[in-house]
Amino acid sequence: MDWARLFAFDTPPSEIFIRGTVIYIAIYALLRVVLKREAGTNGITDLIVVVLIADAAQNGMAGGYRSISDGILLVGVIIGWSYLLNWMAHRWPSVARLLRPGPLLVIYDGAFLFSNMRKEMITEEQVREQARKQGIADLSVVREGRMESDGQFSFLIGAPRRVRDMVAD
Repeated sequence: MDWARLFAFDTPPSEIFIRGTVIYIAIYALLRVVLKREAGTNGITDLIVVVLIADAAQNGMAGGYRSISDGILLVGVIIGWSYLLNWMAHRWPSVARLLRPGPLLVIYDGAFLFSNMRKEMITEEQVREQARKQGIADLSVVREGRMESDGQFSFLIGAPRRVRDMVAD
């Protein structure tokens, strides 16, 4: 076994850094835009997505590396970008708004907001299912229903605003 070759770089470290950076940012952007509503679910499909992304991106990132050092550097670049983006989002609210989508209002005073639902390709039945999971059978009691940035749904129960506002007069 040639130990020196095992730990020597086959690919220049700067190339690995650039490849890892470009692939990480591209995958992040695609997942941020396309899979927002799936972010809150965990399961076997998430594992499959991660494995498929890793397999599809491997050649683009590494160009067929063989040494352990190349692989460790590439993993370090990907983890580094993940850490840096999380740190920036924590430190600066403007970066957080860019990197993490805000909650999307899908029900207001018991009525569906179909234009907002179309933005994330959410169906009425999907919202009803999420409400049922939280023990809400009648959506007319929902003051606000939102799809949160992690893909989960939250519902505020109470008298509709227009009724509450009339009572206050």
